[in-house]
Amino acid sequence: MLRPLQGIFNPSDYPNLLVGLGEPDDAAVWKLDDDHALVVTTDFFTPVVDDAYDFGAIAAANALSDVYAMGGKPFLALNIAALPPDLPTEVTSNILRGGADIAREAQVVIAGGHTVQDQEPKYGLVVVGFVNPQHMLTKKGLKVGDILVLTKPLGFGTTTTALKREQANPSDVAEAVKWMKKLNKVAAELAQEFDLRGGTDVTGFSLLGHACEMAEASSVAASRTAALRRSMT
Repeated sequence: MLRPLQGIFNPSDYPNLLVGLGEPDDAAVWKLDDDHALVVTTDFFTPVVDDAYDFGAIAAANALSDVYAMGGKPFLALNIAALPPDLPTEVTSNILRGGADIAREAQVVIAGGHTVQDQEPKYGLVVVGFVNPQHMLTKKGLKVGDILVLTKPLGFGTTTTALKREQANPSDVAEAVKWMKKLNKVAAELAQEFDLRGGTDVTGFSLLGHACEMAEASSVAASRTAALRRSMT
């Protein structure tokens, strides 16, 4: 589907585009100078939970995580929303309020956005951040001997799928919502403090899918057994 774009934008024509056309990373990175680069991403999706406020908060945290996954610090965002014309006003307000509260927690300003009408609600953000190009995280930053560190539990997709099928335990849903609304801000800061190079935001492709992408991009192999042995020493 994207193959026709290959002949339009040649990466070699854009030397300041450090990440974008040729890499399967979480956000695009544009170099401004030796110490500063812009990180730009967009992400939105349909409701994963029933509560409108939680949906907006989860969608915003998810979009912001793409910048954090690059080792960046987000500062500016725009709303993206596709909403049914008959959706109650209070539902729309709660979706946008959830996103705004998470953005404010991240010290990010939502400066506007765009909405269209659609049959199924969709919400997310365009996010802009800064990163030092010499210290950014990428999927190809893995090295032999690295240990995988997870910043959140796994299994949110399983829980939300069970919720859609009305088979989820309310306490499990509440636990998943709490974690999905949690920012990866501290994780990104720690990655910079310890000068890490490899990272990604684990979402739709699951841990296995994202791990395969990172291993392939970094020309390494991932081993669960080896990681367990190293973590126990």
